[in-house]
Parts: sequence; C-alpha cells; structure tokens
Amino acid sequence: MKTWVLLALITMSEATIGVFVKLTDGRVPVQTLTFYAFVFATAFLMLAMPWANKKPLELPRGNWKDTFLIGALIAAQSGFFNYAMTLVPIANAVIFWSVAPFFTFILSWLFLGEKAKKSYILIFGIALTGIVIAKPLQEGYMLGNMVALGVGAIYAAMITYMRHEGKTETGNDIAWSLMFAALIMLPAVFVVGLGDITGMIRYESLGVSLPVMLWAAGLGLISMGFAYFGISIVLKSINANVYSLIDIIVSPAVATMWGFLIFNEVPAPSILYGGVLLLGAGAWLTRDMSRDDPTRPVHVCHSQCVHVSSRP
Repeated sequence: MKTWVLLALITMSEATIGVFVKLTDGRVPVQTLTFYAFVFATAFLMLAMPWANKKPLELPRGNWKDTFLIGALIAAQSGFFNYAMTLVPIANAVIFWSVAPFFTFILSWLFLGEKAKKSYILIFGIALTGIVIAKPLQEGYMLGNMVALGVGAIYAAMITYMRHEGKTETGNDIAWSLMFAALIMLPAVFVVGLGDITGMIRYESLGVSLPVMLWAAGLGLISMGFAYFGISIVLKSINANVYSLIDIIVSPAVATMWGFLIFNEVPAPSILYGGVLLLGAGAWLTRDMSRDDPTRPVHVCHSQCVHVSSRP
C-alpha cells in the first residue's frame, strides 16, 4: 500500500511542472527559472539520496563523461519543456511531449538495431492520427506545440544513449547529473538576468502575497527533486515497465487536471481527442517494446525524470 501511495504522490508531483512555471507569472526568465530549479533539486537529492540508500553520496568516478552528457540532455529537455509551458496550455505541452516513446523507438532502431514488428505500423498510424487531430500547427500555439514535440525527441535521445551505455540513474549519479545541468544553465543568469527574485505576487482570491521564489523552489523540490527521490524508492518494489505504463497515461491526465483547476485552462476538443489516441498508442508501444525484451530499459517518468534498467 505504501508503494502505491508514494507512486500516486510521484505522479502528482511530476504533473506540477507547468503549474510552478506558470505561477511565477513571467517574473523570472524561464532559463533562469530552470537553473534555480536544478539548484534546489540537486541540493534536495544530495541530502535525501544518502539517507535513502544508507550510504554516503559518492563521486561518479570513472563515469564523469556519462554523468555530464546525461546532465546536458536533462538541461536541454527541462529548459525547452519549461519554455513550452510559457507558450501553451499545460495540456498541449504534456500531450505533444508524449511522442517521446516513438522517437525512442526510431532512434533505437537506427542506432541500437531494435527490430520493428508489424503491430508497430498500426501503433504509429494511431499516433500520427492523434497528432493530426490535436493540430500542433494551430494558430497561436504553434511554437509551443512544436517545442514540446522537440522536447520529446531530446528525451528520446537521452534514453537511447542510456540504453546504449546500459546506465541507470536512480542511484546517486542522478544528483551529480542535475548538478551538471545546473552548471550548464548557469550562464542564463548572466544573459537574461536573475529575475524578480525578491518579488511578491498578490493573489486576491486567497488574500495573500507570496514570493516568486516559492514557485521556483517548488519546481525544483517537488517537480524534480521529490519525483527523482520517490522513483528511486518505488522502483525497488514495482517493475519499471509497469511504472512506465502508469506514468505515460496518468501524468498527462493529472497535469491537464492541474491546468483546469488552477488556471481554468480548458483543453480544446482536438487536444483531448488527439491526446487520447497519442497517449494510448504510446502506452501500447511501450508495453510491446518491454515484452520483446524485459531487460531493455523503457520510457519511464514523465518529462523531468530518468530511470532505465541496467542490462544484466
């Protein structure tokens, strides 16, 4: 029971990415906001991981190259995903990002020699139909939708690289990767500025004023830090393939719910209908790929998080 409660909390936390980005109300440039989030997430994991694993946080000796490259890819996907959130409703960003499993298969087919099955033709047909119905080129949202699609490709590149190297990022190395991600985003502070880090935002409906940095901290501690930490615990109890199937369907739905409840974002019917087809096809592809070879790592953890299973 504790595992499933934690799984529910992880899903809720992952889905808050767009919420925290939008709550900053543009007071902090999104690139700088992403840097702040990485700093908070790194600090959280460097404290929490040793406690959870009952051993000190060790340097990734002999693994610096992989740790840095994964950090760079995390920085790219998080930075662009957060940027997409500033351009489109939350539902748009999470649904178009969900093409990641298809990019993962294409890259794995090209570089890792994964074989396609006849059923994949139908799966890809359903996914393409979903994308067409969702109208990524719709007026006013085209740039944000296309950025979200691109983030799916970046995430797929990271997963493919990790498959090739047989890496797992549920241990202490993920804290170091996030540290590198923060360092990569650090120049943004000097280019676009610190943002209104001491500013307050007034919420008349609540009758309170809250600091802008509260939302930056929430993005790092809840959306990133807690999600990584929770996954490292949950995946000791449940199969990674089971988690991936739950995550790819539930996280976009929860994120869409947050958008409606907090920002009154009502997804267009085309996004809902297309999203159902796209998410369903993604879950089907993920399940088929994991059945073909249960030891192969699969897409897990929506948007910000990384877990792949190591080869035996």
